[in-house]
Amino acid sequence: MAGRPTLRVTAAVLGVVIVGGGLADAHTKAAEGTGPRDKLHLVAPASPGGGWDTVAREIQGAVDAHDLSGTTEVLNIPGAGGTIGLSRLAQQEGRANRLMMTGAVMTGAIQTTDSAVTLDDVTPIARMADDYEAVVVPSDSPYRTVDDLMAAWRQHPRAVVVGGGSAGGTDHLFAGMLLHASGVDTSRLNYVAYPGGGEVVTGLLDGGLDVGVSSYQDFAGQIEAGNLRALGISAPEPLEKVDVPTFVEQGVDVTLANWRGVVAAPGITPEQRAELERIVEWVHRTGQWRRAVRRNGWKDTFRTGAAFERFLDSETARIGRISEELGLS
Repeated sequence: MAGRPTLRVTAAVLGVVIVGGGLADAHTKAAEGTGPRDKLHLVAPASPGGGWDTVAREIQGAVDAHDLSGTTEVLNIPGAGGTIGLSRLAQQEGRANRLMMTGAVMTGAIQTTDSAVTLDDVTPIARMADDYEAVVVPSDSPYRTVDDLMAAWRQHPRAVVVGGGSAGGTDHLFAGMLLHASGVDTSRLNYVAYPGGGEVVTGLLDGGLDVGVSSYQDFAGQIEAGNLRALGISAPEPLEKVDVPTFVEQGVDVTLANWRGVVAAPGITPEQRAELERIVEWVHRTGQWRRAVRRNGWKDTFRTGAAFERFLDSETARIGRISEELGLS
């Protein structure tokens, strides 16, 4: 019979051994309407249209296409680099049908805003992919290359207005890293924080910004239309289907991955956590997700369990060092 794959089918495909008790518990919770296979809430801790919202909707598309949940819903909770959404999730102990998008932006915001809630207060589920920072200028900008931008910074750093996402997020961090690479004190960065990439594009097109920093996909349409020009991208090596040179290729040894991941509420059981991991593992295997990775210029860096927890620990420490070096925390 056509329909969504049962838990037994999912387990067989993914090679997961499930004890009878855990399986019965998952079915019971779904029947009661509390499990993720009954209704899955995907929380994007940012406004619609940005990077986290895009990841949430790509996951939603894969879940819906394969009937991995009865219904799915994307909830947008913007503000403070994702820490408002994080704070709300941390208060929803035991809610096993919620997945919240997270990533490097949130890691930075936690440290620069002195957030009382951290990723230690929620349940790690998976790292989905890596996104990268694009640095762009209006098409009529005098900055034709990254060398032009760096030369302008060296002459009058405060005269160059740079716009990006939340203060302390990856956009802010990467702008500071580039300024540092040009030999200028990072305290002289003239940075304007916006709620998301869409607002950065508006600032560039209406003349309020000289330089924009955000996920490549936020700028892709305007780059293709000829309204914006990309100076470089923060990936360590060229990306498939992204016709923008890396900064490394241009002799500037600066890279930063804006990784995308998902976490769940605190206080869920091991069986509930395993169920959420099975769902995202299934998503990762779908053609919909593979196409999303290519379409958005992401890099597949999927991992779950202990491997993801180790990554979170190392990434938190790394972003903390960068923030401190740049005087942001």
